[in-house]
Amino acid sequence: MSASSAAEADTLADLTAFQRDLLWALSHDDARKGLSLKAELAEYYGEELNHSRLYQNLDKIVDRDLVAKQARDKRTNEYRLTESARRALEARKAWQAGGDE
Repeated sequence: MSASSAAEADTLADLTAFQRDLLWALSHDDARKGLSLKAELAEYYGEELNHSRLYQNLDKIVDRDLVAKQARDKRTNEYRLTESARRALEARKAWQAGGDE
């Protein structure tokens, strides 16, 4: 794995598993509402998710410039991956697959 790929993979290393799952869910669509993400992750985990857990973790990955948050209307925000997050997810996939040894 190249040095830049390793650095991008490290971007995700100190995230929680839940935060990485949020990024993974966002990687499937261009922009998502929080409730859509909540429903997808609740189905994946097989249990209802706490509303504040979802939004606190979304805010943390927004603060780390991995997710962009934009108002869709007065009550709804939408979230999308940044290019930095896309590169980090690709680097992680490469790392999980065994990288460029």
